[in-house]
Amino acid sequence: MGAGRSVEPVTTADVGLDPIGLLIGTDRPAVTSAGLHRHVFPGTGESNATVALAGATEVDLSVSVAVEAQREWFGLTVDQRRDKLIDLADVVRVHLGELAELNTRDYGVPISYAGNAVMLDQFLRHFAGYVDKPHGSSTPVSGSTDLNFIEREPYGVVGVIAPWNGSLVVAAACVAPALAAGNAVLFKPSELAPLAALRFGELCLEAGLPPGLVNILPATADGGDALVRHPGIGKIHFTGGGDTARHILRAAADNLTPVVTELGGKSANIIFDDADLDTAAARSAHQGPLMQAGQSCACASRILVHDAVYDAFVERFLAVISSARVGDPLDPTTGFGPVISEAALVRILGVIGDAVDRRSGRLLTGGGRITEGALAQGYFVEPTVLGDVDNRSALAQNETFGPVVSLIRFTDDHEAVRIANDTPYGLNAFIHTRDLVRAHSVARQLQSGSVWVNQGSRISPQGPYGGYKQSGSGRTGGLEGLREFQQVKNIRIGMS
Repeated sequence: MGAGRSVEPVTTADVGLDPIGLLIGTDRPAVTSAGLHRHVFPGTGESNATVALAGATEVDLSVSVAVEAQREWFGLTVDQRRDKLIDLADVVRVHLGELAELNTRDYGVPISYAGNAVMLDQFLRHFAGYVDKPHGSSTPVSGSTDLNFIEREPYGVVGVIAPWNGSLVVAAACVAPALAAGNAVLFKPSELAPLAALRFGELCLEAGLPPGLVNILPATADGGDALVRHPGIGKIHFTGGGDTARHILRAAADNLTPVVTELGGKSANIIFDDADLDTAAARSAHQGPLMQAGQSCACASRILVHDAVYDAFVERFLAVISSARVGDPLDPTTGFGPVISEAALVRILGVIGDAVDRRSGRLLTGGGRITEGALAQGYFVEPTVLGDVDNRSALAQNETFGPVVSLIRFTDDHEAVRIANDTPYGLNAFIHTRDLVRAHSVARQLQSGSVWVNQGSRISPQGPYGGYKQSGSGRTGGLEGLREFQQVKNIRIGMS
């Protein structure tokens, strides 16, 4: 995950496909300062689109357009802005199937996981409801009868940078509240997954939002750097990896631009000895190696199992994984898809090989590339499970971002909490237990922004989502998510 990487521009002749342009206002420039990117469908390894890339020139133009659009947007009455966002949600709902398919074509996530598009509809409706609700307050001031009140205002133009595995999720969690707060948005999807984001931008225009209020700028790291450094950007929201976040924070420091980050994870999934093992095994397989082929910040990649039920759980867990249907991500019966690219495939296989060589754990299943039949040209890595893993190993400490999970034994609640917290990350944690007291006690001790008890991660617009430690700062969702896109102003009026 990240803001992207530098790539050599390609020409239309290289792939024989008409280029897809950026979205700046109502313009769709396909000839840009940063060239073109050949988009590859991970399910087949074949090119399926050529996409224009934004550079510094396009970022500068987008900011100018967005400034005017934001003035128009914030000049509307609150009920007008509320209704416009509801109109956008209505348009998105009509196109959910199309957005889900584009999401699959972007990065190979099975279309059976259509929740990303549904989230966009849900978040737009939720935050539309905040537009005409109280955002400020008043307070008495010491030794005075003055009128003192606190308002929350938009930043103006904000930059939202999405990773390749979540353009629709980030549009839901960040663009929706940014618009509700009164901002305009420069939305930068990764060049690896630009298709769904560009269609969302078109839907914003179809719904009647002011042109330029949402500009879509697929870009590599160079375009992302220009966005972060632009003095016209009031705030940055970045979702991605820690290394890219460090670069963004350094670049944003030149203009003292505030930055919110939602970063990686190495989530612990704790299976206690009183858990329903069949249910826990099914949820753990889905939340671990199967969903998005493990390419998710919410991936439960460290599965902590009580020693008393370890063998019984492993048997059930491996059975669920072996029954997962691997295939064409566009087939609604497919439950496990490819990783994003050839480079990612090679990297993930290297992580597995290193773990086996170092004896970080016992390889229980998987470990190789899937090369049978129609899958041979796609980027498919077998769901991989290693047992009896050392929690201090590189395998357990570093985010793999692939279909690889570690099984770790523990003997009591104290040890489970200690192992779960023994990581630099703190985005998600999972608990499986039938003991309500234990669930409360352990959840409060886990150093994690979200704790999910007897369920997988189910991000909702009502609940704040974000990380502890190196998993980021700030929140999306709920009132906390709205306030990330508002700045506070205090106004005091003398009454004497």
